[in-house]
Formats: sequence, C-alpha cells, structure tokens
Amino acid sequence: IHLDIPDGNTPISTYNPDQLDVDSWIQIGRDAGMKYAVLTAKHVCGHALWPSRFSDYTVAQSPNTTDVVAAFVKACETHGLRAGLYYDSYDNHNRFGQVNVSPANEYPWQEKGLKTTYTTSLYQDFQTAQVTELLGRYGPIHEVWIDIPQLLGRGYRAYLYEAIAKMQPDAVIMMNSGKLETAWPTDLRTYERGLPPESGHVGWNEIEGKRYYVPGEYCNPIAKNWFYVEGDNPRPDEELLRLLTETRKRGVNLLLDVPPDKHGLIPKDSQAALMRLRKNANL
Repeated sequence: IHLDIPDGNTPISTYNPDQLDVDSWIQIGRDAGMKYAVLTAKHVCGHALWPSRFSDYTVAQSPNTTDVVAAFVKACETHGLRAGLYYDSYDNHNRFGQVNVSPANEYPWQEKGLKTTYTTSLYQDFQTAQVTELLGRYGPIHEVWIDIPQLLGRGYRAYLYEAIAKMQPDAVIMMNSGKLETAWPTDLRTYERGLPPESGHVGWNEIEGKRYYVPGEYCNPIAKNWFYVEGDNPRPDEELLRLLTETRKRGVNLLLDVPPDKHGLIPKDSQAALMRLRKNANL
C-alpha cells in the first residue's frame, strides 16, 4: 500500500491540523542537532502548503489556512536552521495532461498499458509558476528539492535549474532521481532509502562529456513511512545510530524525514528518538 501516493482527489477539507505548530518542528530539529530542514511544500496529492495563486488546492482553501511555508522559513530563521523546500514534479491533482507511469504499474492511479511518462508544456508552465512563487516570496532558501525530475525531461530540467539558480543563487539544487543521468543538472546526488556503497560516495563523475564534483545526500524516514501513519513507530535507537554513522562513514549527509501527525505536531515518540540519537551520536 503506497500511502504517500494518493490519486489527487482527496477532499480539501481533509487537511485540517487542529494544533499546527510549525515553530515547534524547528525547535525540535535544533535541539536534536540538525543544521537545516527541508519542508515538503507540495507532494503527489498536489495540495500546496502555501496560498498559491495558480491552484485552488492549497492551504488558502483548506479549513486551516496557515501559510506553512512562511511559518517554516520564519521558524528556521528564528532558531538558526537553514531552510529548504521540497517540490514534487508528480502531481495527481494539477495534471495538465501529465502522464504518470511506473515500471510495474503498481499504483492504482497510474495509466495502464503505457510505457512513457511525461509532462506537458502546460504542466511545466504550472510548475515554473509555483516554484517561482516559493523562491520569490519567502526570503533566502538554502536547498531546493525537486522530486521525480526524470518526469520533466532534460530540456525543462535545465530550464528549471537555471531559473532556480537565478532566483536563489546561494541555494543547493537537488534533482532527486538516484541516477545522475536522469537528474542532470543537479548540485547533489541523492540516495533515497539506500545508502551509498560501503566503499563510499563517488564525488567526481563524468556527465555529458565533462567531469563534475557532485556531493551526496542520503534520505530516509525516522520510521517506515515518509508521512505520518498511526502506529508507525520510530526505528530502534541502534538502527537510527547506524544510519547516521554509516552516512558519515560513506561520505554523504543525512536528511532524516520526521513527519508531523494529523494534528500538526511532531509525535512524542519521534521527539524522544531524536534526542536519544543526538546523545548516542555525541552531536
């Protein structure tokens, strides 16, 4: 069951965190020894955590109208963390003719019998408009996380990369593909759930006939799922410590996903696990 891949038709009233406290998320991250945080501003469902002018599926139309992106960036500034923003290129609500196909046709919302995944120029205009909002409205952003960039094609990826770099020249731009060939251009190579090889991350790579140094970032959730699921408890302390120590040993950075619950709070057991991890790792 892919709980993080909805079909884009979830009623907007579903988003209604009744105790939303974005500032506490960042305080917890700071207390756990984190140096930066990345907010999922829009995922596959298409719901935007800021009042986007280009969609009717945002916090502005939801029961809780808090601009989460604004609160997040402010909290990062207040508590000394660098702010990053995640944007998913897969969008099952604002599709504009986008076709989503997985190799195994394993998701119920995906088109069957097709082999090619692609976006349209209308969708690309939409993504450019929303990313421009995110990067032009909220001040300095230090990491921009574009998920599923292979969907976008080489030409639009290059255009989007250049646009992001122009708007946020100090930001690190992450195109999350796992393979540099379908992520390029990107400032980071991502390792999602799977660590780099024991021999370590290889920074220097030949891409399109030139050599580039590309650092690595390893992402994994604190529990099993990327988003909050009742009963999905944090990994055992020794496993979290191993993830952190192996990440360092293999030469990449750890981006640990810690989802808030449906009330808008970081669960107590996640908070406790983070504090034990800081102690165990001597952060």
